[in-house]
This record gives sequence, C-alpha cells and structure tokens, in this order.
Amino acid sequence: MRIATWNVNSLKVRLPRVEEWLAEVQPDVLCMQETKLADDAFPALTFAGMGYETAHHGQGQWNGVAILSKVGLSDVVSNFAPGSGEPDPDARIITAMCGGVRVSSVYVPNGRSIDNDHYQYKLGWLAQLQRHLGIVGSPDEQLVVMGDFNIAPDDRDVYDPSKFVGATHVSPKERALLAELEAWGLEDVFRRHWPQDKLYSWWDYRAGDFHQGRGLRIDLVMATTSVASRASWSIVDRNARKGTSPSDHAPVVVDLD
Repeated sequence: MRIATWNVNSLKVRLPRVEEWLAEVQPDVLCMQETKLADDAFPALTFAGMGYETAHHGQGQWNGVAILSKVGLSDVVSNFAPGSGEPDPDARIITAMCGGVRVSSVYVPNGRSIDNDHYQYKLGWLAQLQRHLGIVGSPDEQLVVMGDFNIAPDDRDVYDPSKFVGATHVSPKERALLAELEAWGLEDVFRRHWPQDKLYSWWDYRAGDFHQGRGLRIDLVMATTSVASRASWSIVDRNARKGTSPSDHAPVVVDLD
C-alpha cells in the first residue's frame, strides 16, 4: 500500500497538478492539507473518476483537510474526536479507516511567533491530538498520522538552525510535544530510510529558496510500530515542487509491504 501526504496550498488552484500527480504516482491513500475549500466545493466527483473515495473537512478559504483512498474509507471523524476536548474552530484534522489502517490527515497550527496567542493554540492543539489518538485508536493498532506538522523535528530538518533561534517550528516546547507523540507510540517513518540532513519538504516561495536549498522538513508521516515496520521505501517528491504554480510543500510518500 502506498500512502502519501501533501499540503497542496489551495486545491482550487492546484487541482490539475494534483490530478497529474495522482495519475503518475498512484498512491492508495493521500492525505491533503490546506485545501482551502468548503465541503460543498470539494471536487469529490473528480477524484471518484480516478478511483478514490474521499472525506473532506473544510471551512472555505482557510485550512481544510482531506483523505483520498482506493482501499476503502470508513469510520470518518471530522475534527477532533468527542471526548478529547473542545472541537477545533478550524478545519485541521480528519480521521478515517483506510485499508485496515486508521489514518489522520492533520494541519497543525503554524504558531506564527512564540509571543503570539496562536503559539499557545498550537501547543494546545498538539496536546489534544494525542488525546484524540487515544480515543480513535491505540499504539498497538495500525495507525498513521500524516500531514503538515509545522514542526522541524530536529536541527537536521532546518537548513540553518541559527536563523531560527527563538522562532516557531523549532522551539523546545513544540519539539517536546512531538516527542510525546513518539513516546505514545508513533515513529517518523521517513527517518527509517533517510537519516541524513538537508532533506526538506517545504521551501518559501521567496528569494529562490527552493533552488538555493533553504528549506524545512515539516511534513511528516508518523506511524505506530505495526505500520512503520511495514515501510519499505519513503521519499519527498521534490519534482512536485517544480514547474508552474507549485505548492510550497512537496508530497511525502511511503510504501508499505
């Protein structure tokens, strides 16, 4: 089974590129973030014509998450699971069962800056994510959380750590909450295959950052052991970041035996 995650940064703008990528790469499950569409505007029929069942949790011009699946899609939970805390006012998480694996597509808040209220929202969101996972599944089950985490797990994932001192995406509190998810039972699957630095999934549109290699690895596939142990291959598809009108993120792809 091939699974993937991609922050498309506006599905309305990027739909032709997404269709082309799906036809070429043929993932069985794709999690998308920043669809920036209301549910009634989501192109479910387009994806159905390509063999995908879909679930979407959107709110119009901001946020929005989706799951596409060729291996079945059931037990959909939009937003955080009841019992994990208050519902998120933003459309940032959706969960479904796909091919025997419980899949969550997540768009973790950016945080903006450490002195911003949005940063506290981000920390609270990450804590609630762990409670959500404990309700919908367990570390002993086949479970994967994919998406834009807006966290670079360690300094290997940042092109120049000195430029991010005191900034979000690398702060100790964010990284500690990500480490708590790992302690709960999730593994950063990409790192099974690629331990080296300078491998990124996001590059700012400005100043030629993509071509200059100034990026961050913030798009993650986090899986329980029963899923991670099946991972035979993983890659960041940099080609999807090239060409005309790309997203600022590249897809992350994992093959499971």
